Amino acid sequence: MRIPLSVLDLVPRGENVASGDAIRDSLALATLVDRLGYTRLWYAEHHNMPNILSTTPEIMIALAGQVTHRIRVGSGGVMLPNHAPFKVAEAFKMLEALYPGRVDLGLGRAPGTDQVTALALRGSRQALETDEFPDKLAQLLAFGRNHMPEGHPFHTVKAEPADGDFPPIWMLGSSDYGARMAAMLGVGFAFAAHFSDLPPEIPLRLYKDQFDGPGAHAILTLAVICAESQEEADRQAASFLVAVAQNLTGKRVQLPSPEVAAQYPFSPRERAIAEGFRARLIAGTPATVRERIEALVDRTGADEVMITTNTYGQAARLRSYELLADAF
Repeated sequence: MRIPLSVLDLVPRGENVASGDAIRDSLALATLVDRLGYTRLWYAEHHNMPNILSTTPEIMIALAGQVTHRIRVGSGGVMLPNHAPFKVAEAFKMLEALYPGRVDLGLGRAPGTDQVTALALRGSRQALETDEFPDKLAQLLAFGRNHMPEGHPFHTVKAEPADGDFPPIWMLGSSDYGARMAAMLGVGFAFAAHFSDLPPEIPLRLYKDQFDGPGAHAILTLAVICAESQEEADRQAASFLVAVAQNLTGKRVQLPSPEVAAQYPFSPRERAIAEGFRARLIAGTPATVRERIEALVDRTGADEVMITTNTYGQAARLRSYELLADAF
């Protein structure tokens, strides 16, 4: 099976690692996956999480575009309800002008954080409790394509630079909402199987079934840790699982080292969270990882697989992506 592989980077930060070093590590990853032949590199929007530094995808895209030559760079995604559509249009039109034909605009409707932080982002409880996504999406498309309807209050407002193209839109989702929206708009769809409890074949098949005409493209996003041995993959996975369990129970921490993670005393709730994420995480040798990914592609009909790898050490993360490239 030949399946395009891509990368979702959360810009992970380990314990005792300076934030600037973690960002530079992500740019080193960008140069590596560009050279290895990965299709695209996306950055996710998350907030108020000390172990994840991808708060502003557009900045990471601009930086990654400078150190890469071929790979597509984009957002996976911009959480549109957190932002003014006009500002998003401006940012991505500028990125497209800088890196023409290489930029993707992936959009999500979740806050990318907890409710208190979402309130800080959106400025009012009304904005937090109202589903503004459809209206904001319509505005974003109008600004991006310079087709604001006559009579609209913003008809005279242009998102600059206005002389270039707007990047292709991708809908992100962890449920069937994004699948239906992507099919209706006729755009690509990326499903977050790395954290969603929904069986991925449900939204991906729904998207393909409801897409009218040619051009459907479904991305399956998976959490993967690939190593030379199963033991090493499991050792690296422990850091990720401890951090996830702690963050989802209100403890804001960075990724612990595998040695610290191996000794961590899980509470019952933390253990349940870790076990749930471990069931979705694909960790193992290249042969094992490839077998599991191919089985999921066969089951879901995905056109592309996007890999997110969060390890404590930069060397382990780079090696995981190298082994995956070799395996495929």
